[in-house]
Amino acid sequence: MGQSESVLILGGTGQAGTGAAALLRQWHPALPLTIAGRDINRARRVADGLGAATAATIDLRRGDLGLPADRRYSAVVAALWDDRLHGLRFAQHRGLPYVSISSGLVDIAPEVVAGAQRANAAPILVASHYCAGAVVLAALHSARRFDRIDAIRISAVLDELDTGGPAGAADLQRWSTATSAGLVRRDGVFTWVTGPDAQADVRRTDGTDLPGRSIAVLDVTSLALATDAPDVRFDFAVGESAGRRRGEPASFEVRIDLEGAGPGGAPIRRSRYLVHPAGQRPVTATGIALGVERLLGLRGEAVAPGIHTPETLLDPAYAVERMAETGAYFIDAPGDS
Repeated sequence: MGQSESVLILGGTGQAGTGAAALLRQWHPALPLTIAGRDINRARRVADGLGAATAATIDLRRGDLGLPADRRYSAVVAALWDDRLHGLRFAQHRGLPYVSISSGLVDIAPEVVAGAQRANAAPILVASHYCAGAVVLAALHSARRFDRIDAIRISAVLDELDTGGPAGAADLQRWSTATSAGLVRRDGVFTWVTGPDAQADVRRTDGTDLPGRSIAVLDVTSLALATDAPDVRFDFAVGESAGRRRGEPASFEVRIDLEGAGPGGAPIRRSRYLVHPAGQRPVTATGIALGVERLLGLRGEAVAPGIHTPETLLDPAYAVERMAETGAYFIDAPGDS
């Protein structure tokens, strides 16, 4: 891979983009990166801080993204809402791997159809899960001791001071506008829930509850289909995290509750929290960086063209190792057995 063939990070000056770029630089010091954003001075500051990186301005209204025709790239990362799919089309026309993190469950239809219509053009990683798939991988890692999974419940607290900058806040607003219903799997059936059925208390690591609700998120479908669990639910609450309640920075906390059977059919339950004292940014950045690393063949075999999700490409144990390197950790929750 030559110096000109760099990873093009659209929205590379935002929280998700800069975090993922920093991890990729740490893991692969010689990997060329292009930090692309609307503000060239900001992009240059990020690129200069990374080393082996260049800065570029982009215009998502243009099919060529406003980039020079002679520049070559190795992958395209949409660390922002690719609203016209010009980033995806740019990648497909050049046969480049593409990563999307901002579509959410409610907005993936256009990119899935675009991928199906040109199935052999490029690998597309649909990673618009919570924290770019990191939570799905953490849950699958926790499920490794089970022979059968009967139920999965994910309960996430997002501190209102940790929504990920303007782009992250805009994503949350767009998703809530698209639907106020939650998606669950109940008795094997994917079901939309509203009203009281969608409401749920989300327990923080300090034992206190926040009012939350089921949301429509790709984690539900990924976990249900990866484990064959007939009952899967993802509840979400925005409020003061346990870290901030202690007078510390906003923390990231996700509770993972699993029920099923172990060897010999003995019933078991597992309840753990995935925690990061620095909030969601390093967890999301890890999810993105893992996807890029895999798509580029820097770990594992080459990825074939087509549509992929994080759990189809990434090893949960390796993902958890990488999360731990950034400061994430698990703690047991009441109900573990």
